[in-house]
Amino acid sequence: MDILSIVGIVLGLGAIIGGNYLEGGHIGSLLQFTAFLIVLGGTVGAVLLQTPMTVFLRSLKMFMWIFFPPKLKPEVMIDKILGWSQIARKEGLLGLESSAEAEPDEFARKGLQLLVDGSEPDAIRAILEVDIDAREHFSTAAAKVFEGMGGYSPTIGIIGAVMGLIHVMENLSDPSKLGSGIAVAFVATIYGVGLANLLFLPVANKLKGHVHAQTQGQVMVIEGIVSIAQGENPRSIETKLKGYVH
Repeated sequence: MDILSIVGIVLGLGAIIGGNYLEGGHIGSLLQFTAFLIVLGGTVGAVLLQTPMTVFLRSLKMFMWIFFPPKLKPEVMIDKILGWSQIARKEGLLGLESSAEAEPDEFARKGLQLLVDGSEPDAIRAILEVDIDAREHFSTAAAKVFEGMGGYSPTIGIIGAVMGLIHVMENLSDPSKLGSGIAVAFVATIYGVGLANLLFLPVANKLKGHVHAQTQGQVMVIEGIVSIAQGENPRSIETKLKGYVH
C-alpha cells in the first residue's frame, strides 16, 4: 500500500478543513450536496464525452494504483535474465523454451519466445518496442483521464457558482437570504478547484509516474533479451541491466 497517497489526501483535506475551522468557519457550510453534484457530474460528463470507453474503463482500473501500485521488482527480473543467459550459453537458445512456457510475465514471455524462435536481435528489439509503445500510449491515455477531470472541474465549479448567484439575484427582495445564498454559491468553486488540485491532477501525475516505471522495466527486459540473443557474457549483461535499478 502507498502510504504517501493516504497521508497526502488526509493532510490536504485536513489542512483546508482545519484552517476553515480555525478561522471560525463551520464545516457544515462547506457541505453542499447540490454544488458537489453539479461539479462532479459535470466534470465526469465532460470527460466521458472526450474519452473512448476502453480508455475510461482502463482509468478506473488504474485508479487503485494510487493506493496499491503495481509491484515492480527489477532486481528479481535481472536475476531471471541472468539465469536465462546461463541456460542459453549451456544449452543454446532452444533450451529457453521451458523457461518461456513457465514465465508468468506476458511481456518477458513474448521476448523469450522470440529468442527460442531464432529471431534476429534487431527484430526482437523492434517487435518488443512496438509492444511497449502501444502499452505506454494506452496507459498514459488512461492516466490523462484524471488530468482532463482536473482541467474541467474548476470551470464547472465556476458554472455552479454563477448558477447559485443567479438564484440569489432572483431573491433580492429578501435581503435575509442574500448572505447565505452567496456563500452556498461559492462552495461550488471550492469543490471545483479543490477536486482538481487535491485529487484529479495529483492522481494523474502519480499514475503517469507508475506507467513510466513500468515502461522502464520493460525496456530493461528488452536490453536483457537482446543481449542474450547477441551472445553477451552474463557479467556484462548484469552490469548493463543494473543501470536501470535506482
